[in-house]
Amino acid sequence: MKAPPRRIVTGHDAAGKAVVVFDDHCPHYATSPVQEELRSYEVWETQGMPVPINSSDKDPMDRPHQMQPVANGCRIRIADIPPDIPELSQPDKIATYFSALGTPDATTALEKSQPHPLMHRTETVDYGVVIEGEIVLVLDDSEVTLRPGDVCVQRGTNHAWSNRTDQVARIAFILIDGTYEGALQAK
Repeated sequence: MKAPPRRIVTGHDAAGKAVVVFDDHCPHYATSPVQEELRSYEVWETQGMPVPINSSDKDPMDRPHQMQPVANGCRIRIADIPPDIPELSQPDKIATYFSALGTPDATTALEKSQPHPLMHRTETVDYGVVIEGEIVLVLDDSEVTLRPGDVCVQRGTNHAWSNRTDQVARIAFILIDGTYEGALQAK
């Protein structure tokens, strides 16, 4: 298992001077009993735009894990995605996997003809930056392999992340709350 990512959060003291509020290894994370090497480290979350900048030292991640950001919010997380395992193709394991990540309703994998057992869709725009390892972005009818330094802008699509190597991949995700428009609302 990889070491948790280090998190440095700055803020202001009562006099408005710049200070370090948190310097720790991400204490908030979720894992799945189906695949214990999976780690979803919660780094930070903002609520609403524009984001209030104040002198609070409250950790917004000190609450139960959920996949999506709050309404009108933004979240950053670091995910350690282990190699795919056959057990993840079992319907009960799929449900357990997504429940452990805080969003059981995100899965689309139980629908017919999905190309990967971890297919899911959220009403978000996600920026994914591969830090280390290799990962395959699986879409409805295509795939793209991403390597360190590659960036994916995932715009509310049905997708899965498939690790077909023998090493854990580490990816930074920035998730922004979104709203489906037009024909996408009915999907």
